[in-house]
Amino acid sequence: MVGKRFALGVPACVAAATICAAPAVAQAVSPPAPASPATAASPDPAPAGTALQDEVVRLRAEVEALKAEMRSLRGEMAAAGQPAAPVPAAPASEAQVARAAPPAKPADAGKPAPGVLAATAWKGAPEFRSDNGWSFKPRGRLQIDGGYLAAPASRFSGQADGRGVTTRVRRAYLGAQGTIPGGFSYRAEVDLGTNAVSWVDLLLAYDKGPFNVTIGQQNAFTSLEQMQSDLFLTFNERASFITAFNLERRVGVSMGYRGKSFMANAGVFTDDLSSLTNDGDKSVSYDGRVVWMPRLGAAQLHLGGSAHYRRLGDFQATLGSRYRARPYIATTDIRYVDTGILTVEDETQYGLEFALNRKRLHLAGEAAWLRVGRPADRSPTFFGGYFEAGLFLTPDSRGYRNGTFDRTVPTHPLSAGGIGAIEVNLRYDRLDLTDAGIGGGTQDGFGSAIVWTPVDNVRFMANYMHLLYDIPNAQPRFDADVVGLRSQLDF
Repeated sequence: MVGKRFALGVPACVAAATICAAPAVAQAVSPPAPASPATAASPDPAPAGTALQDEVVRLRAEVEALKAEMRSLRGEMAAAGQPAAPVPAAPASEAQVARAAPPAKPADAGKPAPGVLAATAWKGAPEFRSDNGWSFKPRGRLQIDGGYLAAPASRFSGQADGRGVTTRVRRAYLGAQGTIPGGFSYRAEVDLGTNAVSWVDLLLAYDKGPFNVTIGQQNAFTSLEQMQSDLFLTFNERASFITAFNLERRVGVSMGYRGKSFMANAGVFTDDLSSLTNDGDKSVSYDGRVVWMPRLGAAQLHLGGSAHYRRLGDFQATLGSRYRARPYIATTDIRYVDTGILTVEDETQYGLEFALNRKRLHLAGEAAWLRVGRPADRSPTFFGGYFEAGLFLTPDSRGYRNGTFDRTVPTHPLSAGGIGAIEVNLRYDRLDLTDAGIGGGTQDGFGSAIVWTPVDNVRFMANYMHLLYDIPNAQPRFDADVVGLRSQLDF
């Protein structure tokens, strides 16, 4: 019996709530307009207002009866140990809903206000972005090197004796980079590691889609290892021919195309920023580089070639050009291979590149030839190149991006309880500056290196190189041993 009355009681409750609202509806109804004389004369049994009032009285009586029935039903259910049916509550007003509801969260909450730069990421340093395309990020690097050179005391290069233990702040860069609305980007960086502050990069670029244009001081397109950042080298120094052939950043304008497996770049350049302050005719060079970089399963293949022609200006031709290299460490000023100062009108260089990057293994090699045009003498052709093989002892691999090797991100960094990334490398490097009566000498290097990357932005490097020298018109061949150490931080 209780169950049947409960089943009937729930609809009754709903009806009761509806009936309770009837008085309010009745009060909200506007009173009827005053009757016209013709209407007043009609024999209506009862005015419309009186009928409505009688209906309200009747509904109230029914509600009171339903309430009494509900109270009786609740008592019976309580006595039977069953939960009482709730009485439906009247709907809340809009004002009550507005007071109870939490404030709505704006759709763009967390985004910087229009035109305002706000920190949105941390990539070794805070990166600030706005909603209109502007961004700003500080950047920099610090490389502190230590070196040791063991060589015969009889070999003297014209500099102070740089044998033994030497140290140097190799690089101390500080700058900034960012984006500008419309597909533009910028980068400015100076080197504070020497006695005089010097510009490294100072450029404005447009990069949207597969095409890009860059104006300012930048790397010319002459070599895989020269285009690669020094942050990601496997040895402390780049290949010897890069230094010997005076491959460096210069001011110019370049254009490029980059597809999925092919890229091409070309540019016109003059001297570097520090040389532009001097009076006199400036040098002009034309550089180009193409790279085929297909993915072959888990392997990344790299095949490239470059060409460079430079016409030296009157100022540079008067000063002369010199081609030389240190013994694979930059902490000493000794250069055993050295052509001396030559009168040069132009330079023509060709280069070939090869690399293979597959999981823990990588291979890389380059060959470059530099023809030095001399106005009144034979024009020598110098050669340089290297071959390298590297293997990670941890489950990591070298990064590769846009035609060059890139950052290694440890799979198990020290910050997460791992050991970081550890790699070992072997390299053969050759430099030949002897040709057409120029006795700059040859340098053959056989070396090994170990690189530890505990976290993304920190590296520790140690490399050893055994060097063989053959200098014409000098003492017999000799050899040297060098050890290089580096601690590195970048952001």
